[in-house]
Amino acid sequence: MRIAIIGTGQVGDALARGLSGRGHQVTLGARTPQADQVTALARQVGAAVALPAAAAAGAEVVILALPWAAAEPAVRALGDLTGRIVIDCMNPIGRTAQGMGLTLGHSTSGGETVATWLPGAQVVKTLNQVGAEIMAHNDHLPHRPAMFMAGDSDAAKAKVPRLLADLGFDPLDAGDLTRSRLLEPLGMVWINQALMRGKGRHWALAAVEAPA
Repeated sequence: MRIAIIGTGQVGDALARGLSGRGHQVTLGARTPQADQVTALARQVGAAVALPAAAAAGAEVVILALPWAAAEPAVRALGDLTGRIVIDCMNPIGRTAQGMGLTLGHSTSGGETVATWLPGAQVVKTLNQVGAEIMAHNDHLPHRPAMFMAGDSDAAKAKVPRLLADLGFDPLDAGDLTRSRLLEPLGMVWINQALMRGKGRHWALAAVEAPA
């Protein structure tokens, strides 16, 4: 697939590394394509580099790997992505009365909000439930880590599992895009355990079934 990764921070870097060598044509969408960090990453993973809108324009699948605080103007600037699969791996994290946490929930979600920014795009919420380290490399884990996805397009959800499997995940369909309201808090569960409860960043949830 032709894949554009919008954002070259920790998550974008990890996804580029995880997809390297999997037969996809990856383009990194970066505000500063000539930055040393970006060109070094592109060289290491065999990716092309372009400005974000140009990267998205040539892609079948666009992965949003941006900090939530900067997401809206950056996503709107990608242009018309009607019919394109857009993977939203962002969690709407910001400052709340209880400290850092989700700024959306119950009646809407980050995934649903992204869909309003990109009318006509086939938005799928996924890759928000673990840290960057597990996205880049997880074949050392004793079980394949689970990765839930939510979206309204059956066609998109038929293709996204291939990417999730290429990244080493066990894809699980959570339902329509409103189920992002479940998946974003699940991402916070990982953050709580990894960063606040001392578990560290090298773990993920798995769906372990009893033998038939």
